[in-house]
Amino acid sequence: MKDPRTFHVKSFGCQMNVYDGARMAELLEAEGMTAAGDGASADLVVLNTCHIREKAAEKVYSDIGRLRRDDGTRPMIAVAGCVAQAEAAEIPRRAPSVDIVVGPQAYHRLPAMIGAAARGGRAIDTDMPAETKFGALPARRRQGPTAFLTVQEGCDKFCTYCVVPYTRGAEISRPWAAIVDEAKALIDAGAKEITLLGQNVNAWEGEDETGRVQGLDGLIRALDRLPGLARIRYTTSHPNDMTDGLIAAHGDVETLMPYLHLPVQSGSDRVLKAMNRSHSAASYLAILDRVRAVRPDIAISGDFIVGFPGETEVEFTATLEIVSAVNYAHAYSFKYSPRPGTPAAGMDGQVDAAVMDERLQRLQALLTEQQMAFNRATVGRRTTVLLERNGKKPGQKIGKSPWLQSVHVEGDAAIGDLVTVDIASAGPNSVGGILVSPERKAA
Repeated sequence: MKDPRTFHVKSFGCQMNVYDGARMAELLEAEGMTAAGDGASADLVVLNTCHIREKAAEKVYSDIGRLRRDDGTRPMIAVAGCVAQAEAAEIPRRAPSVDIVVGPQAYHRLPAMIGAAARGGRAIDTDMPAETKFGALPARRRQGPTAFLTVQEGCDKFCTYCVVPYTRGAEISRPWAAIVDEAKALIDAGAKEITLLGQNVNAWEGEDETGRVQGLDGLIRALDRLPGLARIRYTTSHPNDMTDGLIAAHGDVETLMPYLHLPVQSGSDRVLKAMNRSHSAASYLAILDRVRAVRPDIAISGDFIVGFPGETEVEFTATLEIVSAVNYAHAYSFKYSPRPGTPAAGMDGQVDAAVMDERLQRLQALLTEQQMAFNRATVGRRTTVLLERNGKKPGQKIGKSPWLQSVHVEGDAAIGDLVTVDIASAGPNSVGGILVSPERKAA
């Protein structure tokens, strides 16, 4: 197989995979390779995978099969990310056409692995080195108006349904200076909004330039002082790591957007204990009360799992009750998916698929109703919108409100502008806005 000159990276799953996919692309570009528009025209296809749910993992194998071209040829294929980490031995057996298997902590070694594969061998690296990948990655360059920045990886929480501790490793916080330097590079490259990422992002901890130990709130306050940065977000959080300082930052830091993604997973305390979530429904609600006290307009987002082993109808009803109590602006909800090697996969009381389907429909109906109500409640508000991309209609632009709503506007404004908008209409997944004036607003 010849050395590839073009590549295509396809990322599945969470925002951290999106970040990793972008960093792999930058790494390959630094090696002189050129990005292709799709896998059909690329010499190398990198499938950057997610292992959280069974369907996400199976989709990877379907994609591998579709990479064979009509003339019988195929690109060099690399499977990266969490499926690679979890199924390194299984992938070559199920998909012999895969040339490279690389885990989420080892992708900085991808160029050398490509060379080995080009010489006719299969390259596999799922190491979790003590020296993290970040120091080996190229400097950030070209950037849109929004950017992801990973500050923390791994998880020590060991929820019984989750593979992350096994595929991403233990919790590791990136150093303060490295994060600040990358944020500066992103701003210099055009970013006006940065979203800080981590499996448990609010578990981040490090020493600042004076040697003082800081939590995520201290890091946010430092980034708030960077010229040119208009917006800060963070995800995904764990209720146990919502510190007093981080809650206070939501009221104090103007650039910290009024949006909090804080998964609860279930409204039943028994189910939460079986999940090893280490918080109760009441303690979760108390955290949200404190956040809303300092930032009344904050939009709350969450994650939910229905059909966890042993979940009864009464316990599912408790989930509906906590949803009603919180009134979510947005949420993600899924049927429980047993992942091999996790404690929950071997638990008694696995819930019938039809029961899970019916419960998920009821939950999603309530969440959709709440999201629609939240969007309608913003109609008439004047707010700022960061324009991110062109819409489908001529002259239409799409951006995000402070509450992470997709906002459609038309008028004399450019991608990357932070504009003043009156929200005029609402749909279930987006809102329509009217530019207050055609003048562009500085960040």
